[in-house]
Amino acid sequence: MKKIFKILGGLLALVAVAILGFVVWVQARGIPTYDPPKMAVQPVAITPARVLQGEKIVTAMCADCHLDRSTNALTGKFMNDLPPEFGKIYAANITQDKTHGIGSWTDAELVGLFRTGIGRDGRFRMVMPNFVHMSDEDVNSVIAFLRSNNALVKAQPIPSHEQEPSFLGKMLVNTVMKPTPVPAKPVLDPDTTDGVAYGHYLVVGRYKCYECHSKDFKTNNALVPEKSEGYLAGGTRLLTPTGQEILSRNITCDEETGIGDWTEAQFVQAVRFGQGPNGPLKLPMPKFTLMSPQEARAIYAYLHTVPKLKNATAEDGGGTVATR
Repeated sequence: MKKIFKILGGLLALVAVAILGFVVWVQARGIPTYDPPKMAVQPVAITPARVLQGEKIVTAMCADCHLDRSTNALTGKFMNDLPPEFGKIYAANITQDKTHGIGSWTDAELVGLFRTGIGRDGRFRMVMPNFVHMSDEDVNSVIAFLRSNNALVKAQPIPSHEQEPSFLGKMLVNTVMKPTPVPAKPVLDPDTTDGVAYGHYLVVGRYKCYECHSKDFKTNNALVPEKSEGYLAGGTRLLTPTGQEILSRNITCDEETGIGDWTEAQFVQAVRFGQGPNGPLKLPMPKFTLMSPQEARAIYAYLHTVPKLKNATAEDGGGTVATR
């Protein structure tokens, strides 16, 4: 018996040492760095059509984090809608300033960042969406807009704030939150005449609805979004600008707890203008005002093909208000 206790004690000691070593390693490493991705891309031709499309995507996907209302430009800011368990996370200056923004970045470096989450300095951007499923043309449109004369991206010499991740944040980016690989082949535009296929692309590729509308940021699957835990059934913890905790809502078509009783017109109105059938949608849900009605209808069509999951929100008789 004494021998058994001795063995168990030794094992517990080893486990304790391993845990302590892991903690020290995570704290010392912080946000990891990687070899910058090597991208073979042609210089992006800046056309009016691309700039217009890029403005729509940037307004929907980048401005919510990077737009500082005090500068009226994409100079970055504190991301106050993330749960504090991640630490203090700041969006970077992505204006055309060559020192503090992305003015000196090449198109290849920008594509590498969008695809993998790794910047040209090798640092992993811990909460920036990885647009691994976005079409090549949409990525080019984003770059065209960032190179345009729009006031949002005009050079502003404002330094980006360094990240202040918590231990949990550091642990996550050293374990489950990893860079995504460079696509092995071109990512083509979707067939916009096929509503379901187009909607699927918009949900996982262009607008990445699943990131907030699945169960948790920590269990999302960037490579196969459909394998994210609680795919599109809501539950991700978010904060309003005033610090109130809310949960993302269920957007599967479950009739009791999701949007199964919403009409197409109600869904389009909610997504584009923030007015749901039960009242206005609350922050941090953005209003996709530049999204076309065709896009919103395609998302609605795709959501009707997604497996229904029950996950009640406050609006449906559940607990915490879920509005995103």
